[in-house]
Amino acid sequence: MSTIDSPLEIYKFLPKSNCRQCQVPTCLAFAAAVIKGLKQLGDCPHMDGQTVEGFSGRIEVRKINIDQQQERLLEQLRGEIAGLDFFTAAKRLGASLYGDSLVVKCLGKKFFVDAGGHITSDCHINPWVVLPLLSYIAFSPGKDPCGKWVPFRELKNGSRYNPLFDQRCEKPLKKMADNHMDLLKDILYILGGRPAEVNFDSDIALALRPLPKVPMLICYSSPEEDLESRLNIFFDITADDNLTSESIYFLIAGLVVMLEKMTLRHGAVSPFAC
Repeated sequence: MSTIDSPLEIYKFLPKSNCRQCQVPTCLAFAAAVIKGLKQLGDCPHMDGQTVEGFSGRIEVRKINIDQQQERLLEQLRGEIAGLDFFTAAKRLGASLYGDSLVVKCLGKKFFVDAGGHITSDCHINPWVVLPLLSYIAFSPGKDPCGKWVPFRELKNGSRYNPLFDQRCEKPLKKMADNHMDLLKDILYILGGRPAEVNFDSDIALALRPLPKVPMLICYSSPEEDLESRLNIFFDITADDNLTSESIYFLIAGLVVMLEKMTLRHGAVSPFAC
């Protein structure tokens, strides 16, 4: 049987519903991920076993590096944004308009996105924000947060990325809180963090918004006697309706890296200076 080396050959067998249950924004992007070896055809919950079996051994995987993967995804996202009505999108996303640009607040800072998906800002644009921000603009239905907080693992497909989330997000942030709590609180306040009233047992609870309709909550408890300190990150239960769990993980991991650099500087005042 002939080999398959084009995403379009896979795409025609997909449901074309862009349901995102595979943790990829669109069915076409999923087909491309299969060709790149980043996804298995069986990762699509709508593919029946017989069809998956029919593709077995026929897909020719193209090996590309991380930079190429990111660049191709960036091109796909910009293509999605090119067809958007920004007036309607602003209402959907909790954003605003400035001339011909869409203005989205990320951690209290304004990011301007033009019709070609190009981002500008008065502050430095860290790479970690670009893909999640464009994904949010292109695919978020704009579901309003409901105020119910859940851990990352309880988001759709969150359990899949939870070990990484624990290692790359919660543990490093806990270490920062243990060693530089006052400085960390000051930085988070600059980034829009505010005290939150929660039912969790914690000494400090700060809510902030990495994206307008993707709020997060950081809860920290100081060490007591034989108990070590605890830090947990929670999200509004609607978060993964507006951004995939994979994108949320990358967004928060990038935020934590930024916070690590800022705490090392002892006194940084620009939240995007790193």
